[in-house]
Amino acid sequence: MSKVNTMQDETKALKMVAGLMVNGSNKVYDIVQGLMESTTKEKGPRHALAFPETAFYLPLANALLGSEVKTLEDAAKVLGHAKSMLKTVQPDESWNSFLQDALSSGVGAILAGEVGLALKYLHKLEPQPECPGFFSDTLLRSLGIQLVDGRISGIAVIIGKAPDAKTAVEIVRELQKRNILTLVGDNVGGVSIIDQLKEGGLQMGLESYVVPYGRDTLSIIYVLNFAIRAALTYGGIKAGNTKACVDYVRERVPAFAMLLGGADELKAAAGAGALAAGVPIITDLDLPEVNVPGVCQHDECVIVEKDHKKIAKRAIEMRGIKVKVAEVPIPVPFSAAFEGERVRRAEMYAQFGGKFSSAFEYLKMRRMNEVEDGKVEVVGPEIDSFNEGDSAPLGIFIEVAGRKMVTDFEPILERQIHKFLNYAMGIFHMGQRDMCWIRISKEAKKAGFKIRHFGDILVAKLHDEFGAIVDKVQATLYTDEKAMSKVLADAAKSYSERDARIAGMTDESVDTFYSCTLCQSFAPDHVCVVSPERLGLCGAYSWLDAKAAHEITPTGGNQPVKKGKVLDAEKGMWEGVNEFVYDKSHHHISRMAVYSLMDSPMTSCGCFECIVAIVPEANGVMVVNREYTGDTPAGMKFTTLAGSVGGGNQTPGFLGVGRLYLASKKFISAEGGLKRLVWMPKELKEALGDRLKARCKDMGMPELFDKIADETVATDAAALVEYLQKVKHPALDMPSMM
Repeated sequence: MSKVNTMQDETKALKMVAGLMVNGSNKVYDIVQGLMESTTKEKGPRHALAFPETAFYLPLANALLGSEVKTLEDAAKVLGHAKSMLKTVQPDESWNSFLQDALSSGVGAILAGEVGLALKYLHKLEPQPECPGFFSDTLLRSLGIQLVDGRISGIAVIIGKAPDAKTAVEIVRELQKRNILTLVGDNVGGVSIIDQLKEGGLQMGLESYVVPYGRDTLSIIYVLNFAIRAALTYGGIKAGNTKACVDYVRERVPAFAMLLGGADELKAAAGAGALAAGVPIITDLDLPEVNVPGVCQHDECVIVEKDHKKIAKRAIEMRGIKVKVAEVPIPVPFSAAFEGERVRRAEMYAQFGGKFSSAFEYLKMRRMNEVEDGKVEVVGPEIDSFNEGDSAPLGIFIEVAGRKMVTDFEPILERQIHKFLNYAMGIFHMGQRDMCWIRISKEAKKAGFKIRHFGDILVAKLHDEFGAIVDKVQATLYTDEKAMSKVLADAAKSYSERDARIAGMTDESVDTFYSCTLCQSFAPDHVCVVSPERLGLCGAYSWLDAKAAHEITPTGGNQPVKKGKVLDAEKGMWEGVNEFVYDKSHHHISRMAVYSLMDSPMTSCGCFECIVAIVPEANGVMVVNREYTGDTPAGMKFTTLAGSVGGGNQTPGFLGVGRLYLASKKFISAEGGLKRLVWMPKELKEALGDRLKARCKDMGMPELFDKIADETVATDAAALVEYLQKVKHPALDMPSMM
């Protein structure tokens, strides 16, 4: 066959694919329009329409059109816009025109499809069994820190089905090993990859980085409106700025689609919508490859890989995702994707600690000549000596040495034990210090996992991630309770000394704070400033964590911030901090008060655990955590409040914080501190109860804790003020916050 004929055949095939996309988009519109007409006739045009737990209405319509869909009438307008974007197939058009028509129709399809899903929610047809349905704003924010710190390398969307259950599991395992969050769904001929993974025994759920989104094609919209919200949440992009939103997804959201097993017009329409949003596609189908500059990040829009053993790796390369696969010498897969895996009692071979036996983990710094690098020793019986279901003692003792290692880094490295052990498939770890609980599954035991492998994991990962401060690591695993008693006594003494040392650290005791700009991959202008008395707003980084991270990666996201000249001691404003923030926020923020809510507060990315918000009627503040979905006295739920706080914006009266900051002496101290706190959700109040009570006692106001209202007392400002007057809350008598 001549080269000319080959090119003609390829162009013909490309036009065929574009035709499927256009026809499918029109079909999506017709389906949704029919549902809209019947629903409006039944309920009336003013009937409410919404997805649950989001401040972004219908997110695709909000991001791409600036539409705030609240009623069926509003949704009908979005459908009208979607219809205007649909094209028809013109056989004599050029390939370029075909492509543009396909992409335009694809956007129309996803806008219409989103309306269709919202209508299904209204009719209680969503979410589907075993699927979460619409991904909430809370879920998006909880994943934010995992995306920026590398635990999640990228996002895969699998559409359709694999040839068989075994292949389905193998593909997903390859993605898990590379820390890819995998969203699975749709079907081919009534068979969904969701069911194949269940048949193959793969554990699904967010904790294992494998989440089903739905068993039909329309459900793919959940993934796309999840991705587009990243632009609004972290990027600070205004709703309706279509180009900026799409550019953000293309450049900053590391997502790709994997089309398996078959295609039809609806799948083609969804694919066109994904491409229009900058999400490339890899497939095992016999389709022409599409490479178009400017559509997807690396110009590869559709690529073909028929070898299922290579498809995961090829997809990651196509998207340009940088994956660091840890080489750990153990007989089970090892990845952050297994961090949240549970080993239930029926799946367990043996367990250690919890309420069943004594267990501890302890990391200690030694001199260089006191550590034999790489040595792993088990003192006591190995797992082969146990019977299935046994509970046994376990002491994990790690000794490290390094030229840059200091005592303050001991608890930081010790806390990594929880994370690193959980990365092993079939291993469950909970707690820390002498309150840990560990399980080994039957499957892990069958694969050859032994107790000594705990040591192999920790030696390898401490070298891998902390090599800048750790030169030598050795591990001793105690399963003999008598042998571990001496080490446990030393550990208990060390735990107490550490607590006393950290408790004595204040902002005044240091001349250097630390930045955290890890979230700038999603929120480009946000700068977090971490001090001894104020941890990062995500709750994941303390001052010591940031200091250690800087030692490990001197050019990374945690940089020293010299305080410099004091500009306002009460508000926490220093010349050096202002200069640093101005530079690192790309001249977006010129001044920042570390201790103030009302004057130049710190910006937020979107990963915050809680939001502090002024309640003017009460002359105080409320705090709401992202897990709380109810009403608040500010008249806004968490998701609505978060829309004002994130994206690197500086919003006086609103502040994103880590939950432990509430018990700090520096908590909005410029406005009076904890005495201003008038309301918080009951769950948060109970979780922080001991810390808040201790802080109230330290202030000489032990009764303050009981005066802080929660949702059982009031969820509106008027009822809150009435309660505060009744209990004589001090905020009412303080100077006005306004």
